[in-house]
Amino acid sequence: MIFRRIRLDAMSVDQLVARFTDIAVKQGRAADHFDNRTYNRLYVQMMEVADELKQRAGDQRRALMVLYEHPHAEVRMMVAYMTLAIAYQSARGVLQLIVDRKEFPQALTAGMSLDSLDRGTYKPT
Repeated sequence: MIFRRIRLDAMSVDQLVARFTDIAVKQGRAADHFDNRTYNRLYVQMMEVADELKQRAGDQRRALMVLYEHPHAEVRMMVAYMTLAIAYQSARGVLQLIVDRKEFPQALTAGMSLDSLDRGTYKPT
């Protein structure tokens, strides 16, 4: 099998948002099936997309904020994590809503993240 490296730097912001969404949905499926290997592989890909957005002029991670209303809790949770540093209150609200709606398994992770934010042990960048 031949793997082709995706050139994120050649993608538009909208294409990167679409890629992020696709990765997060797949990540949610992996979480649902306790497939940690796939989840972790997808997480690396997601971070590459987020890093590409971050390094673009004006920190284009803001473009991900359109996903705060996405129907899949994994997408919303991951977008919240990626935007905490640039839109703290909004992103925190997304995490809190996941907890309040009891959207498991994401509610567990989101709740632990809120606790870490409150204690100061998690500092978004």
